[in-house]
Amino acid sequence: MTDPTDTRDTGPRVGTPLWGYLAGITVIGFTALVVAMLRLDAAGVAGLARTPLFWVLAVLVILGELRPVMVSSATTVGGTYPSTMFTFAVLLHLGLPVAVLMQAVAVVINGVVTRRSWHRIMFNIAQSTLALTAAAVVLGTFGIVPSPAAPWVPGGGDLLAIALAGIAYFVTRATLVSGAVALHERRSIMRVLKATVGPQSLVYTGLLGLAPLVVVVMSHSPGLVPLFVAPLAAVYFTATLSMRRDHQALHDELTALPNRKMLIVSTEEALAEARQDERVGLFLLDLDRFKEVNDTLGHPVGDRLLQLIAHRLTHSVRPGDVVARLGGDEFAVLLPSIRDAHAAREVAARLRAALTEPVRLEGMTFDLDASVGIALYPDHAPDFELLLQRADVAMYLAKEGRTGVELYQPDKDRNSPERLTLLGDLRRAIDNRELRLHYQPKVGLGGGDIQGVEALLRWRHPVHGPIAPSDFVPLAEQSYLMRQLTAYVIEEALEQAAAWWHTGLRVQISVNISARDLLASALPEQLEVGLARYGLPPAAIQLEVTERILTGDQAYTQETIKALATLGVPLALDDFGTGYSSLIRLQRLAVSEVKIDASFVRRIAESEDDYRIVRSIVDLVRSLGLRSVAEGVESDDVAMRLVEMGCDVGQGWLFCHPMPAEEAAGWLRDRAGGAVEYGYQPEVSSSA
Repeated sequence: MTDPTDTRDTGPRVGTPLWGYLAGITVIGFTALVVAMLRLDAAGVAGLARTPLFWVLAVLVILGELRPVMVSSATTVGGTYPSTMFTFAVLLHLGLPVAVLMQAVAVVINGVVTRRSWHRIMFNIAQSTLALTAAAVVLGTFGIVPSPAAPWVPGGGDLLAIALAGIAYFVTRATLVSGAVALHERRSIMRVLKATVGPQSLVYTGLLGLAPLVVVVMSHSPGLVPLFVAPLAAVYFTATLSMRRDHQALHDELTALPNRKMLIVSTEEALAEARQDERVGLFLLDLDRFKEVNDTLGHPVGDRLLQLIAHRLTHSVRPGDVVARLGGDEFAVLLPSIRDAHAAREVAARLRAALTEPVRLEGMTFDLDASVGIALYPDHAPDFELLLQRADVAMYLAKEGRTGVELYQPDKDRNSPERLTLLGDLRRAIDNRELRLHYQPKVGLGGGDIQGVEALLRWRHPVHGPIAPSDFVPLAEQSYLMRQLTAYVIEEALEQAAAWWHTGLRVQISVNISARDLLASALPEQLEVGLARYGLPPAAIQLEVTERILTGDQAYTQETIKALATLGVPLALDDFGTGYSSLIRLQRLAVSEVKIDASFVRRIAESEDDYRIVRSIVDLVRSLGLRSVAEGVESDDVAMRLVEMGCDVGQGWLFCHPMPAEEAAGWLRDRAGGAVEYGYQPEVSSSA
């Protein structure tokens, strides 16, 4: 199972603390190895090499060094090699020189097979030699000095000496390896030891505890030694299955990067260990134009591209930084230690530079880019959820302004502590499907026929009661929840449309979408999949987008609009009159309907200025061959004036208030094929 975040084979720069540590341990370890080799009795070894036992042990040590027993998917912990049991048995039975010789040969073979760097191979030889030497020193204090000429077989009274030797072996090896990992990943050595000692001590206890039994068996019947492979294999496969489940729970299946759960754990650890003079950085990255690859070459190629991006990201950050995939084309990067905002921007720029390198797939070259949002602890947030939310706000600003990288700026964030609490409640409401859609009909002003319904989101909070959409929709739009909320609304609307269309009630449902939905570029695919799943034509649903969004100068928005037009899903321009549209821009928009903002419509019976504005809009829309819809129609007088102007459709309390799906279905069936009479004004409800 390859881990793309493992960069330990990358050689350290000369002069760094890690380089000095590895060099020092390697020199000391090889010195101990040379000393042990000088004590080796050549004649004794030559005689030993002629026995089957020597070659059986050598093969078992080499095979045991090829694949570690993994007890955790955490990269800090690593694995424990089964060769430990046989190497320790060789130490007990034949002495230190033979043990370090076999171990060194096994490590070299392992390094060649797994293509490890030579600095890592040499360090592993050194640290294992020092661990065996520490164990041999402990045995020597008890007068136990085995050799090929005088093999030693332990008895019941030697348990203390063996236990202390095993502890010395484990402590030495764990300390040396943890020191290297701590320097490589710039973590506290106590944190690395805490992550290492627990999982590995149990495995080492089992392996080292079996070593004396191996010695006893080999002294009486060497041919039975290979039988120890069976329990080792059982332990190995059991641990592997457990680790695989652990890995799947904490890592993304496609890229093998940490997922959101793992990111939470890593962030909480970093926050707990953060020093006063340092900051913890959390980046949120969203790829731009990734949809082009999926649309052009298909999802398999898109998956390969995501794997390539994962590799680029992990090799563009420092060891110890965490790159995670949150889903789709969204990634997160955790910097457990960063000096300041300027340093964080430099890292973000390096990440973008790595991603903007041209990608060649299936004979085609793609230019990708990413928008990066940065949030820092403790400057911007005290915990993971707030860090992620504020990094998301910054990322959205970077995407919207096409600046590439943005640091979180409180003055551009409309959120307050109360609203952030509401954001958490909203996430749970989406997960628990507590949100509901109400439907308000759109009525033809000429003949009173039903022209469709608009889906309006409603949320009844379990504590605070009804929450107005104006309180939670803008909050979601500026956070990572907007995609989930839009996906939820579209899914509910499509399901309801299918229920109506397949029973003969063919009513178009309009759904409001935000700027963020258009910037994400995943909307057309979501609609295409949903329409196919429910067997609906594209005309069954209409998307309403505000004037400000559609008239903005944003290339990514235009790409999504074109994709929706190709799919055949109609667009409506909502709240028209509140933006700054020109006739030329309006002419170019791929919309079939223009909705006149209610703030103008409500006052046309009493304000000549508003009357002239609405009449001008109606004339303009008609000249472009589009349908005009007046929002906020609440009186007969307003409706009649709209009819005189030639406005096509009205929507408002005069005709009907927003209703739950069942009530709306009854209302629509009662009026199917007939006209809606003006003058219907139900009592105004707080749910509107």
